[in-house]
Amino acid sequence: MNKVIVGLSGGVDSSTAAAILHYQGYEVEGLTLWLMKGKGQCCSEGMVDAAYICEELGIPHHIVDTRDLFQVNIVDYLVTGYSAGITPLPCSQCNKTVKFGPMLTYGREKLGIDKIATGHYAQIDYDSERDRYLLKRAVDRNKDQSYFLYNLTQYLLAGSVFPLGKMLKSETRRIAAEYNLKTADKPESQDLCLVEASGSMRTFLDKYITPYQGEIVDLEGRVLGKHDGVHYYTIGQRKGLGVSAPYPLYVIDLDPVMNRVIVGDRNSASKMESTVKLVNWVSIAPPNQSIRAKVQVRYRSLPIAANIIPLGVNEEKPQDGFRVKLIFEEAVFGITPGQAAVWYEGDILLGGGIIEKKE
Repeated sequence: MNKVIVGLSGGVDSSTAAAILHYQGYEVEGLTLWLMKGKGQCCSEGMVDAAYICEELGIPHHIVDTRDLFQVNIVDYLVTGYSAGITPLPCSQCNKTVKFGPMLTYGREKLGIDKIATGHYAQIDYDSERDRYLLKRAVDRNKDQSYFLYNLTQYLLAGSVFPLGKMLKSETRRIAAEYNLKTADKPESQDLCLVEASGSMRTFLDKYITPYQGEIVDLEGRVLGKHDGVHYYTIGQRKGLGVSAPYPLYVIDLDPVMNRVIVGDRNSASKMESTVKLVNWVSIAPPNQSIRAKVQVRYRSLPIAANIIPLGVNEEKPQDGFRVKLIFEEAVFGITPGQAAVWYEGDILLGGGIIEKKE
């Protein structure tokens, strides 16, 4: 009988993924990661609901304490990034370093199980010609989470299963109700788990970063107002600036050294080029020449056609990994250092990386 571990957060998606595999005849075991204290979909309430689902299905449930791992790889990662004037993307980092990798290791070393499954909306196929696993968009484009999975390696893709990848969210709810799962009507999480646990991102950051008032300036350096802390702002932000002008103003840059927030019009916040570091080539091997693909610079942004030019590894900064330069077909609004740029060929995710802070 096929064995699989299902990562259970206590939400309807992971619960339904476990139920589908269980009723398909897989030998399923649930695994919940203890990421942090406090409420939130991945914490106390989630663990209780995950345990209840396992009891309903009659399957074993394991809880693994990964709080130290989460602190180093996510909390410290976020604090360091925001302190440096960038807006980090924690979910892709968490998927690789806290969730998929540790879950697969735990399954293989502790339970003798070689496969993990999650409730992510994405698809995995194997291409025998390329001899690579392909990461693809979910059938439900509104729920597609492949963007957050760009950092998964071939090893992790080979050991992963996404039972919901070919389903619509409405089907997930329907199946959960048919199986009488406790989580069938559970509301979806609207925020990052850290935000849920803290109440807001601002509250979370206040625990770690001391805010200092500084200036909001335009591109000519004219002072337009005051801010309470650079780390409260992100590139492309319009709301909450507290300054006025004859035209809408957006955050176009952050200067933590001078403690300044720089604002300008929408054109100033739109760029034709960007560099990306820590690139992970997913469905293709690293190319030797430029390729053309559709690039997303945010989870909900529209993909824009771009030339992707390999830059290789900078010997002076090997920690930045493989780098590429993106040259877009049209100006892209709100390219934000710290966020992920992810490129696709149709539904196939080719690769992605972290947008670099401008020098």
